[in-house]
Amino acid sequence: MSSPSRSDAISASPPASTLGVTALTAAAPVSWGTTYLVTTEFLPPGHPLVSTVIRALPAGLILLAFSRVLPHGAWWWRSLLLGTLNIGAFNALLFVAAYRLPGGIAATLTTIQPLFVAALAFLLLGERPTRRRFGWSLAGMVGVGLMVLRGRLSFDPLGLMAGIAAAAVMAGGIVLTKRWGRPEGVGAVAIAGWQLTAGGLVLIPLALASEGLPPALDGRAVGGYAWLCVVGALLSYPIWFNGIGKLPVVAISFLPLLSPVVATALGLLFLDETLTAAQNAGLVLALAAVAAAQLPPGTVRDLLRISRTRQGDRA
Repeated sequence: MSSPSRSDAISASPPASTLGVTALTAAAPVSWGTTYLVTTEFLPPGHPLVSTVIRALPAGLILLAFSRVLPHGAWWWRSLLLGTLNIGAFNALLFVAAYRLPGGIAATLTTIQPLFVAALAFLLLGERPTRRRFGWSLAGMVGVGLMVLRGRLSFDPLGLMAGIAAAAVMAGGIVLTKRWGRPEGVGAVAIAGWQLTAGGLVLIPLALASEGLPPALDGRAVGGYAWLCVVGALLSYPIWFNGIGKLPVVAISFLPLLSPVVATALGLLFLDETLTAAQNAGLVLALAAVAAAQLPPGTVRDLLRISRTRQGDRA
């Protein structure tokens, strides 16, 4: 039996260019994983909607000024809808969940997002859900659950609904962004600026009516908001929308699983938390689900076949 060619091994792995885009895109959910720690440790309590506006609107206006491109035609209402889903509704619901639930529960709820993406991708993109996608989605949920659900749990009904809704609206934003793409000649910076601005503006009336202005901010709160605005929005969303335009929707849908991994790591570093054996296993499983989702179907099977063939040749 002839040994597999070098081209066989190369074809079983994603192209280096795709891996580079994936690694860069993953930086966005990694930065979002800091939201739980920053919200609970730095921000004034009771202002999730105001926090969303402060995070999104300044970043959106800066990106608009930098790109100097405004929507046109159908992209006015598309930007409003996508901004509401991807920015306004998602971040507001995320903050509500982070305020009302332990970070572990809030993070675990958002891991159902790949299942929402699979359903919407079938309805809007014609992509049939596969057993592989469903299996790794469940594996990612189990992994994150093992990793972050520990100790005595507190289940706030409003927080639970907010976490699930956050996963749903983010899934809708991802699939619609993939379906519509972006206008010719318009880059990810402009798209991010449109959506961050729209999401922030949509929330202003609701935030002021329901929460009012936050109390006087101390240095910790100013630093927390600056981090969420600059790193969690201004830098991360252009990267994220660039990745959505270049990567398969199923691969994108798994990258947010990195957020709870980062949240757990920050708990270890700054809150003196420790990991049990089950939590370590969950960490490995969650990362395996993210990695497996980036590989083309059949890649693992092909790599195992190549490995067995090489072992047989050596024998």
